[in-house]
Amino acid sequence: MNKDIHIGAKLTTPGSSKDYKTGTWRHQTPMVDKSKCKDCLLCVQHCPENCIKAKYDEMSHIDYNYCKGCGICAYECPNKAITMKKND
Repeated sequence: MNKDIHIGAKLTTPGSSKDYKTGTWRHQTPMVDKSKCKDCLLCVQHCPENCIKAKYDEMSHIDYNYCKGCGICAYECPNKAITMKKND
């Protein structure tokens, strides 16, 4: 994989975003309290990075390799099942 940046930010390989794990940018981490989660999946729908995964109509996990800690999932959760923990 060529990680050189081309003039004009031209993408030379489609789908290359999976190669750049951006989770290290995160200054806060979403934490899920499954006892409060009602699997409404609003967090999945609102995650701008598609980091929150669902399986069989249930929230299954957060892919922390790509989660940037924006907090939208916690803000949108009607049951307050997601809270943001500051990273040390």
